[in-house]
Amino acid sequence: MKNTIKSSDVYLRFLQLAEAIRGLPSLPPLDPLEERILALIARAGEQEERLCVRDMMAKEQLGAPATIHTRLKSMRVKGWIMLSDTEDARRKQIKLTQDAIRYFAKLSRCMVEAAKSGV
Repeated sequence: MKNTIKSSDVYLRFLQLAEAIRGLPSLPPLDPLEERILALIARAGEQEERLCVRDMMAKEQLGAPATIHTRLKSMRVKGWIMLSDTEDARRKQIKLTQDAIRYFAKLSRCMVEAAKSGV
């Protein structure tokens, strides 16, 4: 039972540290759907997969294509993502901005810090 509490303490500490980062004025906050979209974009980038707007809009688990398109536009305006041209001018590839990459690096440091404090 003690290990379970300790593990949950680490996770709760991580959430506390991550929340502090979200409060910093680097990038505007994301709504829950935008957070999910950001995670998908980050995972695709990490796996070196090309993810286009059309690909994202086809993901039914995120909702209607119009909703996804609206969120992508919002995330672009907020500075989280950018769109770049592909060989097909009608398709735009979605990428994280440098600010978004820095945000993930900060979250990573929070995870390491939380793990250290739980040892």
